[in-house]
Amino acid sequence: MLTSVPLHLLALLYAAPACYSVYHVLLYKRDPRSAMGWIMACVFLPFAGPVAYFLFGINRVRSRARGIRHRFLAIDYEARVPHFRLSDQGVYGLEQIGQRVTGRPLSTGNSVGVLHNGEQAYAAMLASIRAARERVLLSTYIFKVDHVGREFVDALVGAVARGVSVMVLVDGVGELYSRRSPSALLRKRGVPVARFLPLKLLPPSIHVNLRNHRKLLIVDHHLAYAGGMNISDDQTAGADGPRRVTDVHFSLAGPVVADLSSVFFADWRFATGMSAAHQSLPPTGPQGDACCRVIPDGPDDEMDALALTIQTAVSAAGSAVDIMTPYFLPSRGLIASLQSAALRGVRVRIVLPGKNNLFYMHWAHRNVLTELLGWGVEVYYQPAPFCHSKLLCVDEGYSLIGSANLDPRSLRLNFELGIEVFSAQLNAELRAHVDAVVAESAPVTREELTGRPVAVRLRDSAAYLLSPYL
Repeated sequence: MLTSVPLHLLALLYAAPACYSVYHVLLYKRDPRSAMGWIMACVFLPFAGPVAYFLFGINRVRSRARGIRHRFLAIDYEARVPHFRLSDQGVYGLEQIGQRVTGRPLSTGNSVGVLHNGEQAYAAMLASIRAARERVLLSTYIFKVDHVGREFVDALVGAVARGVSVMVLVDGVGELYSRRSPSALLRKRGVPVARFLPLKLLPPSIHVNLRNHRKLLIVDHHLAYAGGMNISDDQTAGADGPRRVTDVHFSLAGPVVADLSSVFFADWRFATGMSAAHQSLPPTGPQGDACCRVIPDGPDDEMDALALTIQTAVSAAGSAVDIMTPYFLPSRGLIASLQSAALRGVRVRIVLPGKNNLFYMHWAHRNVLTELLGWGVEVYYQPAPFCHSKLLCVDEGYSLIGSANLDPRSLRLNFELGIEVFSAQLNAELRAHVDAVVAESAPVTREELTGRPVAVRLRDSAAYLLSPYL
């Protein structure tokens, strides 16, 4: 009788977490493929399956965010944004998509500038920090303490010394890319800094997913920088070696800066639990003719905002769709939208890195390219260095910029930032950039993909099976 007790206990220890995990999956997982995968793991991998689901599968942010986002991310558009159509920008109906998805009207009178690589972006950002008079808000995923990182630290320290209100938000996992902790260095030098969901054992806080992937710098109340560029030497070419990463970043001026500030303060409140002072600096006046809409996206009430916006914008394209992204694992819905656009005669171009910094992402995306190439979608591999740019251009007046990649982790598990820009000038500049890149890139053909050895095809297919978690 005594010998059977441990077996009963083991059975209970196996069954209880497995049953609860299955219960949780059935209630909260909306993707049937993801749900089935987790159920299989929890049932057939005793102990390990439920533990893995607890660490990687549960969205612990949603319930907490519901009480925060609606109070601190509300943006007052009513007093300054009319409802109108943008036919003069070569866009017909696209301006309604983001508003219906997010409930956020457009802000008018903005200017958007393009900054290529660290040489342009960092120089402008550092100059703005050094000239700041009232406040500096900086949010980033990776902040390496290298040559570039130390320049930013020194500039932020200088701003604090001048009496400028400075707040820096660094992702708790992203900062681990640096050998030395950027948050510890900033704190030591007197710069107010917070970490977004840092990994902790006591009390337990193991959020491997749910990262703040936004890159945002706001100076005073009139200038902002946003896009996909992290802070590190990787984006610059210098004495340490050739450039390892190319990227495109953006400067923004006008009323959109107030909208971006609201996103930052919501994240600061989420990370620290404290409201920040001086949130309501007056919005700046018109600075240009671009219309912008800020689209925050994250694993909370804003989930799928960017995914749905991108899919619908592609579906509404009338003449051209250009996509440049480092990671391309599209949903079935986006695949169908791209195929449908190509079948309507829309020119669809997708530009990817020829050599990815994450080899398994390269393997996985090759498993879906055949479906697109078969319907007339053009795919190009850009030569080295690794391209980290994230761009979407539709027709002649619509552009979507920001931090999001086209993969499940970015669009479902991270906190991301997208900015719709209705501007024929910006669209033309970005499409010219895509044209220049395509001119030196290698087209991907169906024959290349169907001619892969069986072992390579199996490898790519196996990697694609893990795409919901990559």
